Amino acid sequence: MHRWESQHCKPLLTLSSLWNKVKDGSFLQHSSYTTDIKSKVENKRTVENLYRLSVDIKKIRRLKGWVLFQDAAYVKETANTLQEMGVDKTAIANILERCPEAILRTPAEINSQRELWQSVCQNEKQLVKLIERFPESFFTVEHHENQKSNVQLFQELGLKNNIISRFFTSAPDIFYRPVEKNKHIIETLQRMYLNLGGSNANMKIWLLKLLSQNPFILLNTSTAVQENLEFLQKKDFTDSEVLQLLSRLKGFIFNFSPNTMQKSMFFAKDVFKCSDQELKELMLKCPALLYNSVPILEERIKGLLKEGISVDQIKETPVVLELTTQIVQYRIKKLAALGYDIKNGNLENLNGTKRDFEATYCRIQAKRERPMFNPVAPLD
Repeated sequence: MHRWESQHCKPLLTLSSLWNKVKDGSFLQHSSYTTDIKSKVENKRTVENLYRLSVDIKKIRRLKGWVLFQDAAYVKETANTLQEMGVDKTAIANILERCPEAILRTPAEINSQRELWQSVCQNEKQLVKLIERFPESFFTVEHHENQKSNVQLFQELGLKNNIISRFFTSAPDIFYRPVEKNKHIIETLQRMYLNLGGSNANMKIWLLKLLSQNPFILLNTSTAVQENLEFLQKKDFTDSEVLQLLSRLKGFIFNFSPNTMQKSMFFAKDVFKCSDQELKELMLKCPALLYNSVPILEERIKGLLKEGISVDQIKETPVVLELTTQIVQYRIKKLAALGYDIKNGNLENLNGTKRDFEATYCRIQAKRERPMFNPVAPLD
């Protein structure tokens, strides 16, 4: 058989299975160890060692059976390292069931990863808690040097270690990229901030807040950032208004395309029957009109209308569109139980975080329960 034929006779992953592996983060690990498992048998020693740790072997076979066919596995060593760190036996079993590829990492790789994560954790107890909750992130060791360089970059920028450790679990992809790519986006954001009239004195605080709120901004390209910026400027937003939008949007504006934002603007203008200037003012009040897609805006407006709220009320308090339909319905029902009629009330009472709403609810409740007069006060 020719060399070309031998290369193309190997079984290939289907596009759908490949995409699923890319999405769940297992493709890199899987591709590193993929073999023709049909022609092999499971590694008996691996299975026995996992069984001794009370690991559910059937679950591994169902989800990531390929791990059990690898010649080299470090079950005992991985379990011992976790035990040294303070992970109990039940948690070790859970970790290996969720992330069986952990046993394919060498002791040296795990120790290097442990040192890196410890450098941004308050103590080992916190580290253990993170590993138990997010084992997939901890045991992704292929990009260790990139992770290390990016941790150093974030520390030099001034990000606190507790924020960086949160990124490890909430946005691990930003660490896998070469540090130069993250540096490039950071420099683009800094330059953009200054070009929009921001001051050098406030730039660091602005950037750190932006990254803390939305680390995924680093996964964009400088071209996408520039295109979205130019789109807003063409819509007659002043530099200070663009900066205001960027701050209120927490950088999520860069997750959308000019085309998507244009459609949302057309939809909002049609619903609220407003001029371009009125639309701009509405968007400054409620950036959700800009970054939510038309189907989402349509669903939320329909949900509000169904509750008897008018378009004029929504136009008066557009920030309500930042809330999902489910949250709005829950809050309306809770206020209605106090006798508060949102149709004739203020939509502001629906807004804010969960804590904000609870404070509003308690205030309305106290007002409703307060007696109209003091029964012990003298009548004269």
